[in-house]
Amino acid sequence: MQHQARKRFGQNFLVDQNIIERIVRSINPLPGERLVEIGPGLGALTCPLLQQAGELDVIELDRDIIPKLSLNCGRLGKLRVHQSDVLDFDFGQLASGRNLRIVGNLPYNISTPIIFHLVEHAHLILDMHFMLQKEVVERLAAQPGGSEYGRLTIMAQLHFAITPLFLVPPQAFNPQPKVESAIVRLVPHATPPCELHSHETFAGLVRQAFSQRRKTLHNTLRNLCNDNMIRQAGIDPGQRAQELSLLQFARLSNLLHDTSGDKTTKADGEIG
Repeated sequence: MQHQARKRFGQNFLVDQNIIERIVRSINPLPGERLVEIGPGLGALTCPLLQQAGELDVIELDRDIIPKLSLNCGRLGKLRVHQSDVLDFDFGQLASGRNLRIVGNLPYNISTPIIFHLVEHAHLILDMHFMLQKEVVERLAAQPGGSEYGRLTIMAQLHFAITPLFLVPPQAFNPQPKVESAIVRLVPHATPPCELHSHETFAGLVRQAFSQRRKTLHNTLRNLCNDNMIRQAGIDPGQRAQELSLLQFARLSNLLHDTSGDKTTKADGEIG
């Protein structure tokens, strides 16, 4: 069944069969696993995933596309459709003793908020495979010092090992997006990469540090800690947030929490 892509839902349907097969091979779904697909659309990935795994939960916001998805894929296995905004969805209801394998061609206009939402459910997740805008994948996998390195990088790498897999050209979609895409794998760390005394303090510190990324830590963190505390963590107050490693942020966060209590703000800053 045909469906007119809706811009407000960020719909770009994957149509390249070679790319679809390559994604499915990368995921390697097996019977008995708890697979969850975000934004299944008309079922380009849904059908082969369901055929290999035998069961699949999908989260779809567009209620008009759901009957077409069910018609295209429902006969291939046990398809459970959850009509919901993924940003409001509680992934805990799906775990049921099995860690989740989450996949999806994420709407590019809300891909970063979706990843931040999934960070909150990292303890329920076995792995995730996403189609994202290439620039978002570069931000996820970035290293300190580059322009791509930011709040998303830090918060994602705190919870997940991140592996960019391969690029996907605009021609693989209908309608074609104006940007290049990429497939990325995110796997929760078996052992945390650093010890945190307070996740809330850490998240607030990182948010504040990147709120004005062109300014130095002396300026961006002045409401949280003074230059002496920054130096005590082994960091130059003249540095900018994008120059600090995850471990440096963790060291400063722990010092801030232990010596000053949690003074981190909850004001939103830029995600970059």
